[in-house]
Amino acid sequence: MSRIHSAALAASAAIAFFVGGWAFFAPRSFYDSFPGVLGTWISTDGAFNEHLIRDVGAMYLGLGVASVAGLVWRSPVVFRTLGLAWTVFGALHLGYHVTHLGHQDAADDVAAITSLTIALALGVVLLIPGRARSRVVGAASPSRTDAADTMEVTR
Repeated sequence: MSRIHSAALAASAAIAFFVGGWAFFAPRSFYDSFPGVLGTWISTDGAFNEHLIRDVGAMYLGLGVASVAGLVWRSPVVFRTLGLAWTVFGALHLGYHVTHLGHQDAADDVAAITSLTIALALGVVLLIPGRARSRVVGAASPSRTDAADTMEVTR
């Protein structure tokens, strides 16, 4: 996979560990203070629910661990699977916030929508197939699984 794919997955993992770690290990602080700059994005949208916030943190941490595993295995199939997970989550998360504007001031709405759009875009990048690589004709032929994983073609 390309450096762009790796960078997108690394950025997704960083987001996951930042948000997930904070939400899971310090749910009240997350509720009261997230994102830590500008305003507060969580407390303006409903009552504190420790269970829900810890669940969100756990989900982010799970995606973060899976993303790190993807960086270790570096398989196009794994990258695209993680891209699908991040894209579905990102689209649904962004969709909620786009339809629930006005709980905070306009600058916070813009910052929230921008950050969620960037997170969604990182997932979409992972769905884009990598560039096909040439291999030397006459070289040992990869197995069918290897060819699918590396997306190699003979030119």
